[in-house]
Amino acid sequence: MDNIRLRGNRPRRNNPYPLGEIPNRVVEAMAKQIVHRVAIGIGDLEGNDFGTIFANSIGGVHRSSPIGIADVEWNGCAWSVKTIKDPRPFNKERVRLISGRNSPDYSVGIENPHDDLQATGRAVLNIWNARVDEALGEHDDMRIIVLVRNIETREFLLFEEEATRYIADEYKWSYNPRRTLRGSHKLSDDHKFTWQPHGGQFTVFRSVPPSARRFRIVPQIPLVEPQALLDAVNFTDSWIDILQ
Repeated sequence: MDNIRLRGNRPRRNNPYPLGEIPNRVVEAMAKQIVHRVAIGIGDLEGNDFGTIFANSIGGVHRSSPIGIADVEWNGCAWSVKTIKDPRPFNKERVRLISGRNSPDYSVGIENPHDDLQATGRAVLNIWNARVDEALGEHDDMRIIVLVRNIETREFLLFEEEATRYIADEYKWSYNPRRTLRGSHKLSDDHKFTWQPHGGQFTVFRSVPPSARRFRIVPQIPLVEPQALLDAVNFTDSWIDILQ
C-alpha cells in the first residue's frame, strides 16, 4: 500500500538533495562564486546575486524576473531565494523574510483593511497560500532558501525549508505601535507575520533550523585590478567598435 499509482499522476522527479540537507558541494560552489565577486570589486550581494549564485551551484536556472514565488528552478524543484545582511550570521536564531506584496483589495476586494483586522489577516495569509499552490501546480517541490551574510567578516549562514501554507484560523491579528498588522499564533502568541497596509508588504518570521549550514571564507580576498582582468582575457582595443 506504500506505492499507490493513480491514473493521471505525473511522475515525481528527483531533487538535487533532500529538503534542508544542503550538501558540502553546494556550499563550496557558492563560496567560490562569492570569492570571485569580491575579488572583482563587488562589495555585497543582493537578492538577484544570490539567486544566480545558488542556481549556478545546483546547475539550475535563475528566473531573474519571476512571476510568483519561484526564483530558481531545477528539474521540477523550485526555490524562493532570500538573503539578509546581519553583523553576526552565526548567532542568528530567527530571521525576518520579506515575502511579497499582498493586496487584499486587489485579490479579494477588501477596500479598507482596518475595518476588520481578522478578515484582513486571513486574506493576507490566503494570498500567500495561493502563491504556494500556484508554484506547486508547476513544480513538484517548493522550497525557501535563505542566506544570512556579512561580507566584511566573510561569515555566512545558509538554511532551507519548505514553502509552508498557513492555516489562517490559527492566527490572530493586532496593531503594533507603527499601525502595521501583526499576526501571532493564537495558542503560543508567537509573533509570526507582519503586513503593512500602505504598500502591502508581507513579512514572515522564521526560526533558523538545526540543519542550517555555517561557513566562512578565511583569508582576505585580494582585489583583482581592472587591467589585470583585461590582460587575463587578452583584451585589445579592437574589441571596441565606436559607431558614432
